[in-house]
Amino acid sequence: MQIGKYILDKQQEEIVRNEDNYLLVTAGAGSGKTLTILGKISYLVKEKKISENEILCISFTKSSAESLKQKIKQELILEVPTYTFHKLSLEIIKEEYKNYEIASDSLLENIVNEFFEIDIYHNPYLLMIICKYFKEKTKKKELAYQKIMETKKNEIFKLKQLSITFIKLMKCNNYNLKDFLLFLSKIKKSLNYVRYKKEKTILTLILNIYLKYENYLKENKEIDFDDMLLTAIKKVKEVGMKKQLKYIIIDEYQDTSYIRFQLIKEIIKKTNAKLMVVGDDFQSIYKFTGCDISLFLNFKNYFEDAKIMKIEKTYRNSNELIQIAGAFIMKNKKQIKKKLYSEKHLTRPIKILKYKNIRKIFLEIIKELAKKKEQKILILGRNNKDINLLLNDDIQKTNQDKIKIKEYEYLDITYMTVHKSKGLECDNVILINLDNKITGFPSQLPEEKLTRLVTRTKDTYPYSEERRLFYVALTRTKNYVYLLVPKKSPSIFIEELENIMNYLEKENNFFKSLGVFNK
Repeated sequence: MQIGKYILDKQQEEIVRNEDNYLLVTAGAGSGKTLTILGKISYLVKEKKISENEILCISFTKSSAESLKQKIKQELILEVPTYTFHKLSLEIIKEEYKNYEIASDSLLENIVNEFFEIDIYHNPYLLMIICKYFKEKTKKKELAYQKIMETKKNEIFKLKQLSITFIKLMKCNNYNLKDFLLFLSKIKKSLNYVRYKKEKTILTLILNIYLKYENYLKENKEIDFDDMLLTAIKKVKEVGMKKQLKYIIIDEYQDTSYIRFQLIKEIIKKTNAKLMVVGDDFQSIYKFTGCDISLFLNFKNYFEDAKIMKIEKTYRNSNELIQIAGAFIMKNKKQIKKKLYSEKHLTRPIKILKYKNIRKIFLEIIKELAKKKEQKILILGRNNKDINLLLNDDIQKTNQDKIKIKEYEYLDITYMTVHKSKGLECDNVILINLDNKITGFPSQLPEEKLTRLVTRTKDTYPYSEERRLFYVALTRTKNYVYLLVPKKSPSIFIEELENIMNYLEKENNFFKSLGVFNK
């Protein structure tokens, strides 16, 4: 089977022609999953004679949905309905909510800031409990809280972030106001009284923020994304779907949340549509937004007689890189095992560079890559501010996240976080902030235990999501990935990687040397 100028490989074609009602496709990084989706649509329309309007495509982000829609149009000359989950929800509920506005992405954050910086001052009870929380004994509580806001900025910031995360997880996992009683009963079971008092205080603050947020939405006739999904689920349950559907295709399924899954389940109940979901559990990196990897890993538990198929040939990375990255990610045995391979070969595609001076080693890499003038370079960090490790008078960042280097201004160099790079690829990648510290990679910020109340599954493997994030970083490159590692405090992932490279060298004679340089 051929789509445009590309011929599907054996695994891709078997997936395209599969007739099961429920199909999970696990696709390795750079393995051509979009091509497989295009092949499936072509097969359904041309060979199974299904109308293009009877197929529903869903992708995770607005940009990925639009990209998929355009590829279907260009390669297949078809107009297949292609949505994000939120756009689909809006389409379902638009009649009932035509007078409503969609809430801004920043609304919850703004409500939280206003709560901590204004509202608490005007609420004697909240003032009392937060002063107790911070052990501030000044009698005038307003002055005490003002002192807390000035001297405990980091702690207040963490409380703000926890409040935002808790409410987001709560809504996308279909918890609501009445569940606060359930949360309270759960924390009462703690054997540690100090921990119970602390968590009760935080829950009280979050409850007040939640009420303020929900009241704002109601009074201003606004609806947020999670409410759109919940309302759409309710409507589909009650009246079904207007459109006749025979096939649903979901891309990036590893990023599905509980209520997104519930919406699809209801649509399938009402339409008897078949389902194909495509994704990569190795690249599930949005747990903090409510994405639930168990929906991917336990697909057969949710859909009776489901089939799991794999696309294991990668067209982006070298075979040498994919063997190392695969061994690294599979340290967590809960990930679905895949035997990824590539026909592309490179000697030492992962270069571990240990430095005393990060800018010096960085400029040496740039000098080496500058010999190939047409190649693009991607610098990846764990956090937005990691690029500051490199910046000085000669290395500067523009507003578009482009990096300009004196003497190499003709090079196309971009900086972004690993999260933002998902789904992208580049000729060569440089990974920074591989420090063994709290804000390094892996991030060692303690996960607030209170979020256990609003998550439906437990992920107990150490740094499981950080491991997947690191895998994403390694697999963005078409050629080489340069890991810049401080000599004094190397990331724990680097030691693992070196051990894997050593093992593979001994067992398979992959490399003549490890690519570890001390500069």
